Amino acid sequence: MIIWTLTNGHAGFESQVLGLAEAVGGTIVAKHVRPRMPWTHIPASIALPPLSAIDAASDKLVPPWPDLLISCGRRMVGLALKIKLESAGHAFAVHIQDPLVDPGRFDLVAAPAHDGVEGGNVVTTAGAVHRVTPEKLAAAAEQFRPLLKNLPRPLIAVLVGGSNRRYRMTAATMANLCERLKLMCEKHSAGLAVTISRRTSAPCTAMLREKMADLPALVWDGHGDNPYLGFLALADAFVVTEDSVSMISEVASTGKPVYVAALEGGGGRFRRFHISLRAAGITRPLDGSLDDWSYTPPDDTEKVAAEVRRRMAKRKTAA
Repeated sequence: MIIWTLTNGHAGFESQVLGLAEAVGGTIVAKHVRPRMPWTHIPASIALPPLSAIDAASDKLVPPWPDLLISCGRRMVGLALKIKLESAGHAFAVHIQDPLVDPGRFDLVAAPAHDGVEGGNVVTTAGAVHRVTPEKLAAAAEQFRPLLKNLPRPLIAVLVGGSNRRYRMTAATMANLCERLKLMCEKHSAGLAVTISRRTSAPCTAMLREKMADLPALVWDGHGDNPYLGFLALADAFVVTEDSVSMISEVASTGKPVYVAALEGGGGRFRRFHISLRAAGITRPLDGSLDDWSYTPPDDTEKVAAEVRRRMAKRKTAA
């Protein structure tokens, strides 16, 4: 099976499309495209763009068409539907997240519950689909165990995001996060394995490094192999900032306790996401405590992959 993934290259989108593609199985071709004006502002509900309406740095969207097309992101919707049309329906088109058009225009839509998308061809997930698997975690545990061997247990992996359209990471929120982490170390003799993201601002990064200097903490410096999966595999619990649905979904796949660190802002679909995970017993607000609890990890990626395989097989039989 030839699978195209279609995104603008954003890490959060890329993780989701590749995660689903890997779970379905096949030869994966990653297509990174950026529409040109005016198609960046024309909704797919009004008109579909020509496949040439992308900038010069984009990957070309030309035949032979894939068997499976997996897209993610609002600006990919029109291009994905155009590929489906140009392929005369050969490309089985799956969109991840709310496409903001009638979901029936796709062969399948995989949308998290907090998006509120409904339809006969909609698969509802608890959070984001992703690339984390037990096999990858086992390999990462072996690779990164020496890096973390000198940190005390329990080991808390701290995954720090940053400001986005909904949330703001300020000096005050970073100071509060550092204070809660210090409390966890002091009360529970815990160790910290800390990583930041591209969205973590330089001032917040500097404060974090300063505050962690006197604690039993390792803050990844960005050099060498990214230990993110190793942190997921080897940690006993997690602290994750609330701005990232993807990171929280990934750590929830481990079945380990997840504490969510508050930022400024929020609301809307993010609020619904956090309420649903707290109600399911997956996450708790970060308050400096460190408890041990368990839950059934969401298996959204395999759930969607199984539905893709089922529907593609059904279409092939019908043909």
